[in-house]
Amino acid sequence: MAEKYNTREERRKQGQTQKKGQNKSPKKPTNMLKRIFLILVTFGIIGLVAGGAAMAYFISDAPELDDKLLKDPVTSKILDENGKLLAEIGKENRDYVNYEDIPDLVEEAFLATEDSRFYEHHGVDFLRLGSAVIANVKNGFGSEGASTLTQQVIKRSYLTPDKTIKRKVQEMWLSIQLERKYTKEEIFEMYVNKIFFANRANGILTASQTYYGKDLNELKLNEAAMLVGLPQSPSRYDPYKYPERAKERRDIVLHLMNKHGYITETEMKNAQSIDITEGLQEIDKSQIDTTAYDAFIDLVIEEVGDMGDYNVFTDGLEIQTTIDKDAQEYVYNMLNSDEIINYPSKDLQAGVTLLDTETGEIKAVGGGRNTTVKRGWNYATDAKRSPGSTIKPILDYGPAVEYLNWSTYHQIKDEEYTYSNGTPLKNASGRHYGTVTTREALARSLNIPALKTLQAVGLDRARDFATDLGIPFDKEITESAALGGGKDVSTLELAGAYSSFGNNGIYNEPHSVKKIVLRDKTTIKNKTESKPVMKDSTAFIVTDMLKSVMKEPYGTGRLANIPSLPVAGKTGSTNFTPEQRAANNIPSSGVKDSWMAGYTTNYTVAVWAGYDNASGEQMEYLGESSQRIPKFIFKNLMEHMAQSKETKDFDQPDSVVKVGVIKGSNPAVKANEYTPSSKITYEYYVKGHEPTQVTTEYEKIDVPGINASYNQESNEINLSWSYPKGNGNTQFEVKMSVDGGAQSVLKKSKDTSLTIPNPTPGSKYTFSVVALVDNQQSDPASTSVKIPAEAVVPEDTEDEEIEDPAEGENPEQETPAEGEEDKQDEDKNNNGENGNNDKNDNNGNNGNNGNNDNNGNGNGNNGNNGNGNGNNTDDGNGNNGEDVEGGDDTTDPGTVEEEKPVENPDPDPNPDPDPNQDTE
Repeated sequence: MAEKYNTREERRKQGQTQKKGQNKSPKKPTNMLKRIFLILVTFGIIGLVAGGAAMAYFISDAPELDDKLLKDPVTSKILDENGKLLAEIGKENRDYVNYEDIPDLVEEAFLATEDSRFYEHHGVDFLRLGSAVIANVKNGFGSEGASTLTQQVIKRSYLTPDKTIKRKVQEMWLSIQLERKYTKEEIFEMYVNKIFFANRANGILTASQTYYGKDLNELKLNEAAMLVGLPQSPSRYDPYKYPERAKERRDIVLHLMNKHGYITETEMKNAQSIDITEGLQEIDKSQIDTTAYDAFIDLVIEEVGDMGDYNVFTDGLEIQTTIDKDAQEYVYNMLNSDEIINYPSKDLQAGVTLLDTETGEIKAVGGGRNTTVKRGWNYATDAKRSPGSTIKPILDYGPAVEYLNWSTYHQIKDEEYTYSNGTPLKNASGRHYGTVTTREALARSLNIPALKTLQAVGLDRARDFATDLGIPFDKEITESAALGGGKDVSTLELAGAYSSFGNNGIYNEPHSVKKIVLRDKTTIKNKTESKPVMKDSTAFIVTDMLKSVMKEPYGTGRLANIPSLPVAGKTGSTNFTPEQRAANNIPSSGVKDSWMAGYTTNYTVAVWAGYDNASGEQMEYLGESSQRIPKFIFKNLMEHMAQSKETKDFDQPDSVVKVGVIKGSNPAVKANEYTPSSKITYEYYVKGHEPTQVTTEYEKIDVPGINASYNQESNEINLSWSYPKGNGNTQFEVKMSVDGGAQSVLKKSKDTSLTIPNPTPGSKYTFSVVALVDNQQSDPASTSVKIPAEAVVPEDTEDEEIEDPAEGENPEQETPAEGEEDKQDEDKNNNGENGNNDKNDNNGNNGNNGNNDNNGNGNGNNGNNGNGNGNNTDDGNGNNGEDVEGGDDTTDPGTVEEEKPVENPDPDPNPDPDPNQDTE
């Protein structure tokens, strides 16, 4: 007892200690955990209910199982740009195989690759689904799929391939229903007959025959693996187009077969070592092409495949395309008949692409001449050749404006020159032009200035600029790229790049599909690339220089020009090597490829012409006439398209300024207000980079002093003028108007006086005199004379004709000083002895005073005949200063004069030019 005894004080302290312990362990946290648990349970219940409701809603909207859709393909409709039916495809090229005829090798390859637990799940593999959910949480929804073969059958039969929650729920629900209704063998049979293998092969049996010409039981391991790898992305793994990708995919299939125990490691490695092309046969091209639209439909089929897991042959799609039926028919007719172009040979091939400049929509394609197969070789998209000088705006001058702010007047010296490695380079003409502007260098297609421009820009920046325009270089470029070497392109790629210049520097990826509508009415828009790739100043300045290619007398594209349209363009051609010329007896004028590319604000066209020149066969070449065919195709197509749509000119952006500079000044010097127009050239500059120095060579010239009086006794007006700083080169232009009417030129000469006989009584005559000194023009000096209403007309002069000037006094026939050249077309006599007018041929009568701007200014009043020699700014020869082409401007390439300016080549032109050089 004594041991258990505690004093009162001890008991009190012990009680206090217990209370403190109780205060240190409150019950509040326990209550909080309970609340959190209850909240989570509540949310879980709500989530389950909501999820269940959502699933029920999604399932209620799911389609019913349909045996016909499960087994039979549904045709797709292709519509034109206006939504009208163009074609239906999908009823051909499918061989059905029953399950019992599918070899184990093929089935095992599919199971290992697509669904290793196919015979264990009931339509949905929840184990695989859980793995996919974790991956989707980490990497975003849709990053990894878990579709079984059953789900793929459902998706390809009923649903859109979009990775949405609604679609996945419906897919799983229908897959479970499908497994209840059909056996595993029946579902596997549906799958292998439904999937698409590219190259118009639908189903595994058709694919085996298409690629290897074999039945399924004849396939080798490597062949079966290649076929089984295709359906994941048929276009991407096409062994004909992308053998490296196809091999990589085949080897993955073999690896999975080994992983799941279907083949040994040795079998896997042996099959992986076989070349992907071994055993492949050529694609069947036996079907006759009977329509004008097949080349375009080829693009549509490929593009739909690139948009996602869609099959135009089985999926019952409605495809809205960009095709202009009229344009497509015109292009087809132009290539496949001689109605528009006179072709020299049935073997000559051509490819054409027509784009909408603003949107990048493909309006028409010319897939080739004399085409005899569907889905054959497309010369507009598949044929890629060296672009020659058509690359110069893309790789040389475009980057120079973009990065170096070059103007259309930038000076480049065309001289003897070599590549950096010492290889000599020449122009196609074999001569040099000295210092030229970028405008002239590009219009003449000079090779040496083009190389200098690329060197100034730098190879890396030039390559990046071209890549942004849809022409990617897979490796580092060399200096020969300045002239088209090192990169082959198609007309589709070239048209896409050129359209960027016509679209204010915005690149739109060329495309043939606007949208597709699935069987469940889901609309899938084609998400094409659109991006700014250059400044609007670059686009406009390059465009203006390319206008000179078409319009200037020295431009290489004159034969493709359409005078009524604002059009920009560039020509190009490529050479044979010296060895090829020698082996095939090809003359120095013969070329391998000929190009024409250009655009308006509405349309962009790229054209190629050449020969296939298969390896081992005699090579054919384009002669001087054949080289012009792309220009004729371009011109005819552009003219045809312009008939139905107004073509506006290219708008000058605020980032560009137009400056008048002194011709030949280097560096550029701005003209002042007194500079003669003949000394000025107007060029475009990037704003802020225009020249600032103004010429001091020209000053304002004095105005003549003028005096006029009426002599009533002789009934004539005496006009005289003086000039304070006159010299032997000073001329005077005298104009007259009566009673405020239009002015007419009386004369242009060195004289300082003029008499006008028999003026009309009561009329007011106004005269102006302008001094012309060294191609400068003064302000006009003016005076007027009022004729009395009752003027006395002397008897002996009333009906007298104006006396011809004495010999040597006719200002229009004035003999220049020795050695002096007459620089004025206006001084040429145009036989006005009878007062003839070049335009009206009315013997000098103009209904008023006999004077006219157009040769016929004998001075007769009120319609009276007047004799004299008249002058005009037109010399009467009909020459407006342009280089008039000789020959008949028809579409027959054999009858049209060469587009090149007439040049005198060097005595020893280069007979075997660099094959990368442009031959223009």
